[in-house]
Amino acid sequence: MPKKPLSPTAPVLVVEDDGLVRMVAVDMLEDAGFDVLEAGSADAAWTILERTLSVGALFTDIDMPGTMDGLTLAGRVAERWPDIRLVVPPGGKDLHDAGLPDHGRFLLKLYRQGELLEAIAAAA
Repeated sequence: MPKKPLSPTAPVLVVEDDGLVRMVAVDMLEDAGFDVLEAGSADAAWTILERTLSVGALFTDIDMPGTMDGLTLAGRVAERWPDIRLVVPPGGKDLHDAGLPDHGRFLLKLYRQGELLEAIAAAA
């Protein structure tokens, strides 16, 4: 069943341990009109998700410090909050969309704003 369109008022949670990369993604999303939440690790993101009433999309890196990586986070989010869209930059790994739960999307790094927005829209 397709998800309903993502509202620009539903926050996007950006999870990236590299502060500069996270800042660029946040800027792209804010410039497109999205509210954005930020986390530097999957563990911090999980805490935010448990305390936030509605998150529209999760944009998470794979390789991060902590007790779980981005793929584990995406899997746990898909199980607990199936309406959250999943977008994951594969970080040089040979991964395909079919490897993400809940119709998530992989997005190659060095993405542009339009590609990031398309990936979020397609993660239905």
